[in-house]
Amino acid sequence: MDDAQRHELAEFIRIPSVSADPAHREDVKRAGEWVCDFIRRIGGSAELTPFGEKELALGEIRASQDADSAPTVLCYGHFDVQPPAPLDLWESDPFELDVRGEYAYARGIADDKGQVWILLRAAQRLAEAGALPVNLRFACDGEEEIGGTTIVDYLAQDERGADAGIIFDGGMLRRDVPAVELATRGLIAFDVKVRTGDRDLHSGMYGGAALNAIHVLMRCFDAVLAGPDGRLPAPLRVGIAPPTQEELDAWAALPPGGDEMREQGARALDENAEEEFYVRTWAEPSADVNGILGGKPGLRNTTLSVYASGEFTIRLAPGQDVETIGSAAERLVRNAAPTGAEVDVVWKGVPPGLVRPDAPPIPLALDAFEKALGVRPLLTRAGGTLPIMPALADKGIPTILTGFALPESNIHSPNERFLVRYFDEGIETAAELFTQLGRL
Repeated sequence: MDDAQRHELAEFIRIPSVSADPAHREDVKRAGEWVCDFIRRIGGSAELTPFGEKELALGEIRASQDADSAPTVLCYGHFDVQPPAPLDLWESDPFELDVRGEYAYARGIADDKGQVWILLRAAQRLAEAGALPVNLRFACDGEEEIGGTTIVDYLAQDERGADAGIIFDGGMLRRDVPAVELATRGLIAFDVKVRTGDRDLHSGMYGGAALNAIHVLMRCFDAVLAGPDGRLPAPLRVGIAPPTQEELDAWAALPPGGDEMREQGARALDENAEEEFYVRTWAEPSADVNGILGGKPGLRNTTLSVYASGEFTIRLAPGQDVETIGSAAERLVRNAAPTGAEVDVVWKGVPPGLVRPDAPPIPLALDAFEKALGVRPLLTRAGGTLPIMPALADKGIPTILTGFALPESNIHSPNERFLVRYFDEGIETAAELFTQLGRL
C-alpha cells in the first residue's frame, strides 16, 4: 500500500459511521457518499439512494468491452462500523488509520471498510487499464452492524440480478489460509412467557402442590435443547442440507475442534463435541437459552413464582426453513407445559444461506485465489447468520463469501487491525477474481 492509497483509506476510516449511535446518523450517510464518490471518480455511476428509512450506496461500473454481453457481478459490503468503546483500551485513535509494525489499526479496518476499499481499488485497477471483463454492480449498506434488512428488502424487489455475487466481509482461517464460505446458518429468536397463577405464593404452604412458572419454563426450554448426543430433537432437524464430501475433506485440514474451543476457554458439550466441532457449528442446527427472568435472583426467597419469561434462539442449518422449524419449536415448547400453565410464544427468524460448491462462480473463485496467492482456499461454512446470503440465493445469485481478516483482527473489539500486506494481496486477488468471473 503506497502513501496515496494509505491517505485514501485513512479518509474513509476517518468518518465515524457508527450505525448504533443516532448521533452519527449523518456520518453513516457520509460514508455511503464516500463509496459513491469513489465509484464515480473511476468512471462509474453511483448514488446514495434512499430506500425505506435508510440509504444504500448503489453504483455500477461497466465492463471495458462488450458490456451488453458481459457477465454481471454484484458486490456487497457495509460502510457502517461498531462503536469504538471502551476508548481507554485503544492504543491509537480508532478513527485515525495507524500503521504499527505489520498491522494497520482502526475501527472498520477489517470489518468492513478496509475490505470494501479492496474491492473498489481492484475495480479501479482493471477499469483504468481497460481490462474489466464484467459489469460490476455495487450495493452497500450502512446498517449491517445493527442487523438492518434494507439491503434484503432492496434485493427482493431488484429485477436486474447478477451472474455472481461477491462479499468481502469474511476472513482467512489463519495466515495464508484463505477460505470461501459456502453457507451461513439462519436464526430464529423466541420469546416465551409463562403464567401459572394469579400471584406469587408461600412455598411452604403451596410448594409441591401448585405450579411454579420457573419450573414450567425450564421444562419448556429443555424440550428444544440438544440431547445427550449433541443433536436437537428430530422435529428441529428437518431439511438439513448435509455437507458434501469435498467440504468434509476441506474441514479435515482445519485445526482440531478441541483446540478451537480450548483457545476460547470453552468446555465441550459432550464426549463427541470436539470431533464433530465443525459439523455441529456449520452444518447442524443448535439451540441456546439466552436469558431467563423469574423470581427474585440474588435473594434467598422462599416464594413460589407464578410468572417467568425467557428467550432462546435456534441457529438453522443450511437447507432448513424458518416457518417449518419455528412452528415445530413452538409445538415442542407448548407440549412440554403441564395443564394449567399459560404459555405465550412469539418468534421471528432469518433463513440460512447455501451455495453449492459446484456453482459456476465457486471454482473460478478458487482459481483466482490460487493464481494470485499461490494457495487454493478451503471450502468452509459460517456458523453465524448473514441475511443477505439467503436473499441473494433467492434471486439466483451464487455468492462468493470470503475476505482477508484474520482471527486475531480484534473485530468488534478495541485495537481492530488488519495485516498491511493483505491490502496489496487483497487487491491483486480481487482483480483476479473479477477477471476469472469474466469467463461466466
